[in-house]
Amino acid sequence: MGLRDLELKEEYRSDRDDIVAEFFFPCLSHCIEYDRCVDFLSIQTLATIAMAFDNFSSGKAKLRMITGHRFKVLELNILIKLFSAKYTKRFDGVLIKDSKIQKLQDIVNNGQIELKVAIPNSEQVADSFSERIGLFLDEHDQMVAFTGTSKESFSTQARDFESVDVFTSWNDKSRVERKRKDFEELWENKTKYVEVHDFLWAEENSLLKFSSEWAYNV
Repeated sequence: MGLRDLELKEEYRSDRDDIVAEFFFPCLSHCIEYDRCVDFLSIQTLATIAMAFDNFSSGKAKLRMITGHRFKVLELNILIKLFSAKYTKRFDGVLIKDSKIQKLQDIVNNGQIELKVAIPNSEQVADSFSERIGLFLDEHDQMVAFTGTSKESFSTQARDFESVDVFTSWNDKSRVERKRKDFEELWENKTKYVEVHDFLWAEENSLLKFSSEWAYNV
């Protein structure tokens, strides 16, 4: 099965749809590459994507993510450990979150997850990066693109009220290709008003910031 075999709507909205169960998880289960822009990245979101991404286990799937440059303290510390080649200690432990993070580290070490950070460099962009696009690609070169949601709020207790507009390569090829081009230009740091850097390079050069919620994580 591929993405085209899914019964996808043109729009999902929180008041009438379960966006995660009806859209994100099915697409993750039928793709080999997921490209995503988010304003804020959490370990929970990254770990849940890894758990839902069925093709990760085969070693042929890939996640490329671009996020804003603000992080909670504990989130940033774990991300640095995950993506640092110098950190070899395992996250194995008795807690469920430990096993999820360890699986995440194994996938990162296998080169299946790449993380970059987008930082505004113009007065025409206020404060932070907050582009909201995503693209799924399957093994048949079919694509599903979406816009409109700021993040995957996988927790049932903490989901935002949001909507997602969906475009497919078989019904709206030109729009999907435009979203794909937008992402690739971001990934290659060819977009005006923002600079896009590898996550660890940005951390090593003190370009990352703490979010307004940093105090809760000290």
